[in-house]
Amino acid sequence: MSTTDDTLLKTPLHALHLELGARMVPFAGYSMPVQYPAGLMAEHLHTRAQAGLFDVSHMGQLLLKGSDAAAALESLVPVDVIDLPVGRQRYGLLLNDEGGVIDDLMFFNQGQVDGEDTLFLIVNGACKVGDIAHIQARIGSRCEVRPLPDQGLLALQGPQAAAALARLVPGVQQLVFMSGGPFDWQGVPLFITRSGYTGEDGFEISVPAANAEDLARALLAQPEVKPIGLGARNSLRLEAGLCLYGNDIDTTTTPPEASLNWAIQKVRRTGGARAGGFPGAGVVLAQIDEPASLARKRVGLVALERVPVREGTPLHTEDGQSAGAVTSGLLAPSLDKPVALGYVAPHLAKPGTRLNALVRGKAVPMEVAPTPFLPPRYHRG
Repeated sequence: MSTTDDTLLKTPLHALHLELGARMVPFAGYSMPVQYPAGLMAEHLHTRAQAGLFDVSHMGQLLLKGSDAAAALESLVPVDVIDLPVGRQRYGLLLNDEGGVIDDLMFFNQGQVDGEDTLFLIVNGACKVGDIAHIQARIGSRCEVRPLPDQGLLALQGPQAAAALARLVPGVQQLVFMSGGPFDWQGVPLFITRSGYTGEDGFEISVPAANAEDLARALLAQPEVKPIGLGARNSLRLEAGLCLYGNDIDTTTTPPEASLNWAIQKVRRTGGARAGGFPGAGVVLAQIDEPASLARKRVGLVALERVPVREGTPLHTEDGQSAGAVTSGLLAPSLDKPVALGYVAPHLAKPGTRLNALVRGKAVPMEVAPTPFLPPRYHRG
C-alpha cells in the first residue's frame, strides 16, 4: 500500500508528523510515523535516557458502563476484573472459544462516572473494529459498550517523562505504575495512566482529538522530550520482552503457550473462587495445570553472533532438528546485540539452551534467555 494512499486513516497528529519530517508508513489502517530525521537508533536511546513522545491514537479506546460491567468483561477474559480497585489498571487477554488470543488489552477501573460503574479499555489499533464488535455481541446486553473515536492517545515514555509532564499537568508525579485518573490541562480534560509499552517509566494520555496536537506541541516544547516513531516503539518493547499482537501472540496461541500465565490471577484458575467462566477456559486451565501438555512455549533468545534474527526465521537444535521459529527479532540498540522472541518445544525452553537460527542458510547460534532483556524501570512508588 502506498504511503500516499487516500484510503489510510489519519491520527489527529498527522500534520504535526509531516511538519517534523517523519517518514510515514501504513500501519493498522493508518498513516503512521515510523521514524523522524534523527533515526530509529537515536530515538530509541533518547527514550531510554530522557523522554519520548509517541502518537498511539490509532489504538482503540472504549468504555464499559453499568453495574454489571466488571462481571461482564470478566466473562470474556481470564483475569480478575471484579476485584480490580478503583483507580487501578490491569493487563488483559481477550480470548476465543479455543483459548486463542483475539487481542491483548489494558483496562482501568474508573469507578463511578456520571452515576455509573465505568471501565476504560485500550485495545490494539489493528484489532479494534473486531474487538468492539466481539465485546458488543458477547456482553452488549449486560452493559453499555461505548467506543471513543473522538479521543486521541499519546504515550510519554522514559526516565524524564514524569518531570516533563508534571510541568504541564501538576499531580501526575503522584501516580504509580498501573494507576491513573482524570486530570486537566488548560481546561482540557485528560485521562492519564502511569503505564506504557517500553519498559520505562511513563504515561499514556487520553485527550480529546481536537486538543491532541496542542498537547503534543506543549510536550515537545519540554527540553527532555523528542518525537518517537513506530520503529523505536518496536525495538523498545522487544528489549522489554513485551509481546506484539500479530507477531508474538494471535488467535492460534493460548496464554500458557505465550508464557502469559503471570497475567492470570489465582482467583480465575483451577481452585479459585471464580475459576474458569471465560472463553476457552477448559483448554487454558488444562495447560496451566499440566505444563507438559503444551506443544510449544514462547521464549526469549539472544544471538551469540552479531547477526540480527528476524520474524519468521526457523530455529533448529544443534543437531539439526526443527525446534520452532522466531516471531520478533532485531539488533537491540540498548544492548548492542541481537535479541528475539520465538516459540520452541517446551523441553527446549530452559534458559541457557543452545539453538541455531537459520539466517539465509547460515546457522546463527542463539541461547534461550530470560525476559525482559533489559530490567524494567516502572515507577512503583
